[in-house]
Amino acid sequence: MIKVCYIITKLELGGAQKTALYVAKSIDKNNFETFLITGVGGVLDKEIFGKIKLYQLKSLIREIKIFDDLKALIDIYSILKKEKPDIVHTHSSKAGVLGRIAARLANIKIVLHTVHGYSFNETQSFLKKNLYVFAEKLCAKISDKLINVSKEDIKKGIKYKIASKNKFTLIRAGIDVNFYKNFIPETSLKEKLNIPKKAKILTVISPFKAQKNLQDFIKAANIVQEKHDDVFFLIVGDGRERLKLENLIKTFKLQNKIILLGWRNDVAHILSNSDVFVLTSLWEGLPCAILEAMASSKPVIANAVDGVKEIIEDGQTGFLIEPKNYQMTAEKMVYFCRNESVRQKMGENAKNSITEEFDINYNVKQHQDLYVDLFNKKTNLKEGKKHYEKHACF
Repeated sequence: MIKVCYIITKLELGGAQKTALYVAKSIDKNNFETFLITGVGGVLDKEIFGKIKLYQLKSLIREIKIFDDLKALIDIYSILKKEKPDIVHTHSSKAGVLGRIAARLANIKIVLHTVHGYSFNETQSFLKKNLYVFAEKLCAKISDKLINVSKEDIKKGIKYKIASKNKFTLIRAGIDVNFYKNFIPETSLKEKLNIPKKAKILTVISPFKAQKNLQDFIKAANIVQEKHDDVFFLIVGDGRERLKLENLIKTFKLQNKIILLGWRNDVAHILSNSDVFVLTSLWEGLPCAILEAMASSKPVIANAVDGVKEIIEDGQTGFLIEPKNYQMTAEKMVYFCRNESVRQKMGENAKNSITEEFDINYNVKQHQDLYVDLFNKKTNLKEGKKHYEKHACF
């Protein structure tokens, strides 16, 4: 039995969190024992209660706070010494740093980290960016493997010399492909939201934070509604930038056009009733929301960043936009609204492009295989060392 500890900063409704939880819950319980360490106050907290053993730490928060971070490090270390897992697998930047350091201090055999998009990017100041690069390099040294969800992030890791090439491995972010491809809505979302039957719906699913750059979605929406009256915009999500986004919506007088739906557990229903999916992120790993939209036969308009460039074929399954060019985003929105046959054809292409490689159950299998491979190698090395020490002549 291999014991695995998962550590993630907070259980938000994001791709990293959903993937980590699914793997923790679905991994073969005949061969693996799992438990989770996380912060408090996540939208997905209720989904994990009673499913696997859970430790929630008030000290484990997203913001950098020296005393809280030190306490979180001590708390994680104490749990690891008590539970003695064979493998510690971290997700998200903060948990990735604290979790890996605590794991090494606790002499855990195998330490893994999944990169869901690096913490450093081109929008940051020189000092901030290089500080994050240094932290990634430092933590890579105490990691046995760095799991990446996109090839672009592996290239990025090699470019910035985060680690040697053989330390990286690719396991795509995963969704329930068959569920989204075969989902049939029972009711009309338009009727529930008082949206006219013939109106077009453009949707984004995203937490409200700087990375996701939702201001550009709203700016694009403002341009589109001036040219195309029967169009509505749905934003699924919530977060720290909510007030800022609400004020921008009011500035453009779009309260009747943009609907903030908050966090939802009926994403498949929302996507099936949408016409186009949009994402204006400034950096990404491999966003599950795009995979879900494409599997739901929706063409995508998204900024050409990181793993996004790997899954959208420009002009075939959607359009790739230069980051910050919300005018072009608006132009493509209008194009899809006015060209139904193109929209449907690209949506069908998008659906066909989401293969088993992106299926969450394949993702689980890849994790299991990696765990077993690393565990066997570590065990054999340890046994070989004992054998050598026993029979060596001094």
